[in-house]
Amino acid sequence: MYPPKFRFRDNMGDDKNEGKDGKKDDASESGEVLSREASESSIYATEDDEDAQIELGPKISIKEHLEKDKDDESLRRWKEQLLGSVDVNAVAEIEEPDVKIISLAIVTADRPDIVLEIPESGNPKGRWFTLKEGSRYNLRFSFKVSNNIVCGLKYTNTVWKTGIKVDSSKQMLGTFSPQAEPYIHVMTEETTPSGMFARGSYSANTKFLDDDNKCYLDLNYTFDIQKEWPK
Repeated sequence: MYPPKFRFRDNMGDDKNEGKDGKKDDASESGEVLSREASESSIYATEDDEDAQIELGPKISIKEHLEKDKDDESLRRWKEQLLGSVDVNAVAEIEEPDVKIISLAIVTADRPDIVLEIPESGNPKGRWFTLKEGSRYNLRFSFKVSNNIVCGLKYTNTVWKTGIKVDSSKQMLGTFSPQAEPYIHVMTEETTPSGMFARGSYSANTKFLDDDNKCYLDLNYTFDIQKEWPK
């Protein structure tokens, strides 16, 4: 679903595996690191650097959101703009927001979009997609918010290769009110790495969470980076 936001060298085939003292790392040179195996449970283990739990105030209904600070003209206008055409009376008694990820696609120039099927339950089976090395792409997704305002919606993505974590990224998407039409978000352009060491299979975990750490989508999947696009 989500190719990683790669931070290692653009051409991994040129990496000399040098240590802090400028010498080559023997383990990397012998291939021991790249051949390291890991169990599925360790590949998808919870990150040690997860954000600390933050104590948040109690949830309130949309109607109560509007009633709060109603004497503050600028804040009231901001809330009305955020809510748009929401029928306050229809959702006033429902406090839990709900976010449904509707569609996911990888967009690349001069090629059809790679539309990714979201499983109804569980994780994608087998390899989910293949990217060409050195290719530029954007991740585009649509989602629908219902019931209440969702605060601090964010996207997280962690990628492993041969059991070694090669990337971990997080992006704050924002605060969204319920509406009939889905929201569409396009991530900033990224480039897949290239070179001999960049090619191969990757495993990844992607989540959509809010400020309460309520998770709306949690997927484990695999993808490939190859020398050419699949035919």
